[in-house]
Amino acid sequence: MTQLDGIVKPKTKRSKRFLESRAPKLIEDVKNTMIMKGGNTSQTVTTALKDIYSLKKPNAVLYKKKNITRPFEDSTSLEFFSKKSDCSLFLFGSHNKKRPNNFIFGRMFDFHVLDMFELGIEKFISLSQIKTSKFPEGTKPMLIFAGEIFDTDNDYKRLKSLLIDFFRGPTVPAVRLAGLEHVLHFTALEGKIYMRSYRCLLKKSGCRTPRIELEEIGPSFDFVMRRTHLASDDLYKLAHRQPKALKPKKKKNISHDVFGTSFGRVHMQKQDLSKLRTRKMKGLRKRKGEVVDEDQEPKVAKVES
Repeated sequence: MTQLDGIVKPKTKRSKRFLESRAPKLIEDVKNTMIMKGGNTSQTVTTALKDIYSLKKPNAVLYKKKNITRPFEDSTSLEFFSKKSDCSLFLFGSHNKKRPNNFIFGRMFDFHVLDMFELGIEKFISLSQIKTSKFPEGTKPMLIFAGEIFDTDNDYKRLKSLLIDFFRGPTVPAVRLAGLEHVLHFTALEGKIYMRSYRCLLKKSGCRTPRIELEEIGPSFDFVMRRTHLASDDLYKLAHRQPKALKPKKKKNISHDVFGTSFGRVHMQKQDLSKLRTRKMKGLRKRKGEVVDEDQEPKVAKVES
């Protein structure tokens, strides 16, 4: 590939396909996640990163080597790996004396850090510790958020948006009932965030709708929020901007009542009813004969006596 005036021009078909895959699209591809660990990690952090990677497969990249970086001080290393692996979400795990068992969730906009949340792991139960059957790889999870603080506090609002972006999976037009197997539940209570993972079991109920039971499968986390890095309101608004081609077009002359019934108004030109052709009936046809004027009296046939 050659670069001329800031524009990269491909030389081969392979490089052309690569640039087309990275080019902006009206409907973007599924967001990929890069999962990496810092220079110092504990066994808890390493196992937790692998469990999160198993939840995110196949839309995730796991870096096994250590990366000596501090995202809150210098994020250039994260931005480099994000552009290299085409990932807009990241999870960074580290461990030190000041901040033990540390997770950093973050996302990118235009390959630059948009916002980050540092969460400390106080309690962790891995997938392998819970001996139950798991869900298939690539299953789209159902996300549940409990706690008023997710709707009132600005930091928790952004954290909720980030977690939805992180775990939502691909966008699908429809979901079958048997495909609703995985549930992720987040609870914010007394300054802590509890993350639980359940498997949805469909039981017989004697009717068409099955009875639903939840079985915990792991991983299970008890988080506490430590540091945050939030984007400005203008940058956050710019990151949520949609192209005009995706915005729904407003339909004119259509209204809805309180019951949801649609009414349409049709504009027509003024009709001339004298030229309107109606259906002709046999009884209304004019008979053949002389035309009698109203002034003249009708002739009476003479009868010979």
